[in-house]
Amino acid sequence: MSTIKDVAKLAKVSVGTVSRYINGYKIKDENRIKIEEAINQLDFKLNPIARGLRTNKTFTIGVLIPRISDIFCTQVIEGIEEVLNPLNYSIIVCSANDNFEQQAEKMKYLQNKCVDGIIVMPVTSTELYGKEVVESGIPVVLIDRLVKDCELDAVISDNVNGAYSAVEMIIKKGHRKIGIIAGPQDIYTAKERLTGYLRALNDYHIEVNENYIEYSQYTKNGGIDAFNRLMSLEDRPTAIFTTNYPITVNSMKVMMEKGLRMGEDISLCGYDQTELFQMFNPPVSVVVQPTREIGIHAAEILLKRINGDYSRFPYIQRLKTHLISTDSVKTLF
Repeated sequence: MSTIKDVAKLAKVSVGTVSRYINGYKIKDENRIKIEEAINQLDFKLNPIARGLRTNKTFTIGVLIPRISDIFCTQVIEGIEEVLNPLNYSIIVCSANDNFEQQAEKMKYLQNKCVDGIIVMPVTSTELYGKEVVESGIPVVLIDRLVKDCELDAVISDNVNGAYSAVEMIIKKGHRKIGIIAGPQDIYTAKERLTGYLRALNDYHIEVNENYIEYSQYTKNGGIDAFNRLMSLEDRPTAIFTTNYPITVNSMKVMMEKGLRMGEDISLCGYDQTELFQMFNPPVSVVVQPTREIGIHAAEILLKRINGDYSRFPYIQRLKTHLISTDSVKTLF
């Protein structure tokens, strides 16, 4: 079995440099490349137990999300792994199934697994269920949602301006009757997206019609009833802004069932980008979140905390979204 000395000899670097690489410290790129090539050539296998004893770490990160089926979460996890995999960290992914109690249970489970840190997308923004785990000293980074009265690092999208840009685009295409299917207002992102919608209407002097504001849970089947209610109005909207991926998908499903043409019978703009949305004719207008970058930044912040760097704590990083505008929103003039 190859040893660290063998890797150092083949890579022509010191044993200390190899050790620093293995333990997650930053080294010169040229040395990192040589070490990785040597590890692959020698098929070097690190003993994780011995490594943990030396560093007092398990080199395992917990990732807790509301539900496994959420495409936003899976894309964020890809970004997390992009940072952690080269450092030989493993991740344990847990789902809270949109349940407060399960979130607390899974936080405790990750603590019992002695993870070095946890990246969590909270089920709600009113309270972090699993607060005692945070108070135990395990570094925790929030993604997507802030939590009331909870001082933790977080990486989130600029949801207000993301929603604003979508509604502004709809307005500039001549629409004045604009509906929204918003999420639960105890969820930070949903509240911000509604704020962006209302701010755009206000800036363009469009009176808010309360009948055009519907709410739905951010769940797999979310948005169906809300979309049907909007479409059944006597004076129905000419365009609808759907504020997350499942709501957008389900709204499109209802449209197809009713034989409605997107961009003709009803205009639609959604939230979160997927290849699926670009396969339709016309493709769907969407607000695109930097999902991969959210995962990357969350992992980088967590590693800093694990290594004892608590400068600028708590650190809230807000990333910009961008808008894809298509003919799914009809131009009225």
